[in-house]
Amino acid sequence: MITILFHAMNQLRQSGHEKTNYKQIIKSALRGDEHDYTTINLKLAVALLAIPMMLELALESVFAVVDIYFVNKLGVHAGSVVGLTESVITLVYSLGIGLSAAATAMVARRVGEKDLEGASHAGAQAILLGIVASIAIGIPGFLFAEDILKLMGAEPAAIAQGLPYARIMYGFNIVIILLFLINGIFRGAGNASIAMKSLWLANAINITLDPILIFGMLHFTPFGVTGAAIATTTGRSIGVVYQLWHLGKASGSLNIKMKHFTPDWSIIRGLINIAAPATFQFIIASASWIFLASMVAEYGSAASAGYQTAIRMVVFFIMPAWGMSNAVATLVGQNLGASLPQRAEESVKMTIKYNVVFMALVTLLFLFFARPLAAMFIPIAQTEQLEYAALALQIISSGYIFYGIGMVVTQAFNGAGDTKTPTWVYFFGFWVFQIPFAWLLHRYTSIGVTGVFIAVPVAETVMAIIVFLFFRKGTWKTVKV
Repeated sequence: MITILFHAMNQLRQSGHEKTNYKQIIKSALRGDEHDYTTINLKLAVALLAIPMMLELALESVFAVVDIYFVNKLGVHAGSVVGLTESVITLVYSLGIGLSAAATAMVARRVGEKDLEGASHAGAQAILLGIVASIAIGIPGFLFAEDILKLMGAEPAAIAQGLPYARIMYGFNIVIILLFLINGIFRGAGNASIAMKSLWLANAINITLDPILIFGMLHFTPFGVTGAAIATTTGRSIGVVYQLWHLGKASGSLNIKMKHFTPDWSIIRGLINIAAPATFQFIIASASWIFLASMVAEYGSAASAGYQTAIRMVVFFIMPAWGMSNAVATLVGQNLGASLPQRAEESVKMTIKYNVVFMALVTLLFLFFARPLAAMFIPIAQTEQLEYAALALQIISSGYIFYGIGMVVTQAFNGAGDTKTPTWVYFFGFWVFQIPFAWLLHRYTSIGVTGVFIAVPVAETVMAIIVFLFFRKGTWKTVKV
């Protein structure tokens, strides 16, 4: 982030804004000031978009972390049912991310074309599609929550304690989908600040309500694990209300009105064509990690726990890089809409440079300080688990630079509306290469679990190279959205 700010500030000074400093750029980004991202300097554009997006994604995983922190105090069955429910909810996250990618691409393209009415109409159609999809998932999820938990292997005691939690989370999945989706609309319009603030608001309410509703503080009835579901759903719901309020305001690039919600099947089909592959991108990646986790589990609980801890640390540390990557989706979409394909390409190359610097720093951090970092989450007495976590961190981080390149280029394709290309690359990289490669190393070599860890950076490197070669071909510039 510091590198981005430095370049942006220098550019402003060269343009005659002598008094511009880091604070002004940060304040402008956090306020969500209106900018034309098809004309302002690219370095400044990346900074204004990336800062709130990085902060937004820094909070993305807080919901699950906060819930599990308090729920674990209720016992092993409570923690189990929350974990199993969240595993299934990953499918909802996948749909939310896919719809968000579609909304970002289509709204950004219309904004770039200076068709603000079309951008508002596309945003409303995306919301309509999200509502229908969430109802289609929510009703069977609520009705068959018990069967889903049984299928996931939950113990009878865990089901008895956590069934209401599962029903609330499945039944009210609409707030998960809309929170992702509407943030994608705001990002497409170039207002990443609203997306960030809505997530901050939702998280603040969830963090406040969790202990109150779970343990019955401040004279509230203790709801136990059900309280976690109520707190999370309430926080997300208020975040969605905040989003909708801003969408309806007669200011900025978007001004969505009721007339925009009249079904427009041509736009809906376009959104589905973009969202379906983007949804599978997330499912493909998530499912591959489950297979790797099952291989690691064969080496015992210490190896499994160490690996899971390492993965959570990996996700936490790369969230800022994903924020920068999301900025590219907006820049690519808007500049293609403005018929500026060269500027769109330049925004990708510039963001790649920033991401490489950031990921290189994280790589050095994990290579030299993996053990003390892991020790922050694992008691020193649990030596075996700690060693596995440190080993996983060091090996996985060796491919971070290529991972940083790959995520930027992937988001460039998504922002252009070409979600199919990265989806095929993911399918090949994860399912045709990574999983078989990991299985061969762990089953037929003497390196054992280390082979599973090695498969991760090797596969990420291969995918980054492939997706970058597709990017160089330039066909993404001609995609119609």
